[in-house]
Amino acid sequence: MYSYYNENTILYLNGEYLKATEAKTDLYGQSLHYGYAVFEGIRAYKTEKGEIRIFKAREHFDRLRRSCELIHIPYKFDNEALISAAYKVLELNNLEEAYIRPLVFCPPNMTLKAASEAHILICAWEWGAYLGEQLLRVMTSSFQRPNPNAFRIESKSAGLYVNSIMASQEAKQNGYDEALLLDMRGYVAEGPGANLFYEKHGKLYTPPPGHILPGITRATVIELCHELGIPLEEKLFTLEELRQAESVFYCGTAAEVIGWESLDGQSFSKPWAESLGKVLQQAYKARVLEREFKRKVA
Repeated sequence: MYSYYNENTILYLNGEYLKATEAKTDLYGQSLHYGYAVFEGIRAYKTEKGEIRIFKAREHFDRLRRSCELIHIPYKFDNEALISAAYKVLELNNLEEAYIRPLVFCPPNMTLKAASEAHILICAWEWGAYLGEQLLRVMTSSFQRPNPNAFRIESKSAGLYVNSIMASQEAKQNGYDEALLLDMRGYVAEGPGANLFYEKHGKLYTPPPGHILPGITRATVIELCHELGIPLEEKLFTLEELRQAESVFYCGTAAEVIGWESLDGQSFSKPWAESLGKVLQQAYKARVLEREFKRKVA
């Protein structure tokens, strides 16, 4: 079992720095009983200059605020102060390359009314690429992404991730590395915790916002496409269209950029090393490490 903390780990809780082993929460909390909480996944890197930088910290904490607003959780926190607290958590735990988890959670309330107050936690731990370094064998899940008319799909809400757990577990039980979820209309949506891009005829395609979580890593990949002159289109597409792709990759803060080996046992025609995804994988790593990247032209 992965150990996210030990007796020396320090976290931030409601303005204080505490030992993780001494921090407490209420067992009657609305978040524990109903999944009524929001969180972020953020990464810190040791840059080329030897400095520790939290990648897109402001964007992540702004999304944390927006997620709370979307599902009516009060957000009375100052994001600049929270960013400083995140850096302090890294310092107190002697972390350089780390995954940072802010969580906004709610106090005791057994009703289904919106919370009137909220708590903030920031913790961090060493964590490699979530989906590993090897190309992924992906399975189309029998589970769909939730209907956006039934939920604020663009909110990074804790309860929504039960859907992700079910899809990911189903894939692993069937001998695959990860799942792919479709939306309620049958279009390709995203992975349990990552956005998707595919390549065909020198161009990349990705699902548009609406039935997906519009990821910050996804936005970074789009930025890199513009900078590198890689054609990109956001559009709806079917599973059959995806099967005809030359290459496919997932991206997310935890996963970073990781290519696919196959979908439902079917491989893709372009070697990953020759794909646009590989170019973006390298460009993304250069961006987070704040080093220069020059695309090699064949």
